[in-house]
Amino acid sequence: MNIDHRKLGRELDLFDSDPLIGAGLPFWLPAGAAARYEVESHLHELERRAGYQHVYSPAMGKRQMYELSGHWKNFADDMFPPMALGGDELVLRPSLCPHHALIFKSRQRSYRDLPLRIAEIGPMYRAERSGVLGGLSRVRSIQLNDAHNFCALDQVGAEVAGVLRLMRKAHAALGMSPSSVQLSLRGESGKYAGNDKMWARASQLLRDALDESGMPYAEAPGEAAFYGPKIDIQVRDVAGREWSISTIQVDFHMPAQFDLSYVAADGSRERPVMVHRSLVGSMERLFGHLIEVHQGAFPIWYAPVQLDVLPISADQSAAAGRFRQAAIEAGLRAEAHHDGSIGARIRQASERKIPYVAVIGAREEADGLVALRMRDGRQVPPMPEAEALAMIASAADASRSGPGGQAGAEVRARP
Repeated sequence: MNIDHRKLGRELDLFDSDPLIGAGLPFWLPAGAAARYEVESHLHELERRAGYQHVYSPAMGKRQMYELSGHWKNFADDMFPPMALGGDELVLRPSLCPHHALIFKSRQRSYRDLPLRIAEIGPMYRAERSGVLGGLSRVRSIQLNDAHNFCALDQVGAEVAGVLRLMRKAHAALGMSPSSVQLSLRGESGKYAGNDKMWARASQLLRDALDESGMPYAEAPGEAAFYGPKIDIQVRDVAGREWSISTIQVDFHMPAQFDLSYVAADGSRERPVMVHRSLVGSMERLFGHLIEVHQGAFPIWYAPVQLDVLPISADQSAAAGRFRQAAIEAGLRAEAHHDGSIGARIRQASERKIPYVAVIGAREEADGLVALRMRDGRQVPPMPEAEALAMIASAADASRSGPGGQAGAEVRARP
């Protein structure tokens, strides 16, 4: 039976909350922070190799910026109240897109710069009602894996296709699979910005990209963002509820609102198209899902602790400390535990879902060896310390390539 991430995340010391901080404002404990850092670093590198440039932008802005973007008109109920400061009203941002639009506008751009891909894992805030808050799935403080690709109209299809490929790569490394794909379109209400032509063009671009990708999808009228249609990649939790985890949106509205332009090949000024995308959504919702998918036993590469070193007796404590330090210097996340019986410490490591346990007894210490035990219960005959570290590091690297890589790592680890 699968356990809800709210229970499992607290049992494994991944995250917690406190009434003095407030509802919907979880904090990350060291184990959760270690896993999250690895995932964020991996996403950063994945994006860098795909031509993204990373930025930092402030978590607030003037109310006028959100009036211009359309968020104030269409999203104010989900935003925190403005804070008066001097003659200004500052607002905690509900999204990163206005900031990235202004980053694009801050320099003169040429058609040679396009597509310009601006990425950030940045904070944003939603004034979610208390009744809908829950664990990491719906929170008020959000760290979003976000990016905005500014491109010419004839580049939109290739950009969307590239994002879909990058999403699949990220999902495979994390060990997750979408439950469904939704093409979210404009509904009948008056909340949507722009005109019919703009919406028809944006919707067709996304539809064509999905059709070309071969991904099955369902159309969902009324689920679009106020400024444009979107592709929503959804996952299912242990209770059977679906959540959007990744998204791609085509936006003609915001570039017009912020008067964005670039110099075309003929010297004229042209308006870019803005492709909003998030490979894995917010770190909070992502980890709520990953905790449930893996039941806390994360793939080796982002497991909070990859190796637990256990001396059989106090006589091997110094050797265990040296091996742990060697593991840390080799780039692994390692701990050593000395108190209690060896059986109890092995059980504790298993309960914490640690991928590898290294046992060091008198014989291992004398010969410079360690005996490895994997979290599935398999044991590896004693091997030289350097060989053991290389094997764990290789398994961690292989697990980044997805389930196949993880299986390959396990095969190599068998005695």
